[in-house]
Amino acid sequence: MYTLIAPNESRRQKMQRVAEQELADLEKWKQQNRAKPVYSVPQRLGGSQSESEVRQKQQLQQMRSKYQQKLKRDEAIRLRKEAEEAELQQMKAIQREKSNKLEEKRQLQENLRRDTWREHHQYKTAEFLSRLDTDLRNRSACQMAPQAAPSSTWASRQTHKDSLWKKENQKLPKMRDGQHQQNKLLETKGQHQEEERAQIHQAEHWRVNSAFLDRLQGKSQPGGLEQSGGCWNMNSTNSWDL
Repeated sequence: MYTLIAPNESRRQKMQRVAEQELADLEKWKQQNRAKPVYSVPQRLGGSQSESEVRQKQQLQQMRSKYQQKLKRDEAIRLRKEAEEAELQQMKAIQREKSNKLEEKRQLQENLRRDTWREHHQYKTAEFLSRLDTDLRNRSACQMAPQAAPSSTWASRQTHKDSLWKKENQKLPKMRDGQHQQNKLLETKGQHQEEERAQIHQAEHWRVNSAFLDRLQGKSQPGGLEQSGGCWNMNSTNSWDL
């Protein structure tokens, strides 16, 4: 079951009239606001220059623009290189200062060790000479002590001892001179050895410095980072760290 409601005829006609009126008004508005034709006086375009001149001017402007861009790139590269060079010089100055401080420290330690060795050597020499003098005084005291009437055997022994003592007394200055000369030779030899070690140490030190500065120089050059691998060995004997 359903119910069918008939339309309202008067209302339907009214809506159709309104719609027709609105369509008419729209057409009228379109006619009134339609674009009007444009009328202009014919004239020559492009200015007073010819096409070839304009194209040549455009080409010059393009070339000038490329040249300016190249100048900007070159200026940026120059500034970057100057900054890298300044940084490299600063690093060199820092490493040179560290190297000088390390050399001063090594020289002080070397002088201190050499003074200690000389004092020890002089102490041992003085101790040796003092022991010799003590032995000689003891022998002299034994000979000067009063004794009973010696027998012929004891006299012969004493005479032999006296002769030996005299020989030893005669040899003592020579022994002292020989000991002094030996001490001088040992001291000279020690100084030569110390100088040789210092020269070897200094040569090794400068070699490590030169290698480090060469690596820094190679890093600042184009492609230097790839050639050096971006690292270096600082764990050598002559370290830069103080």
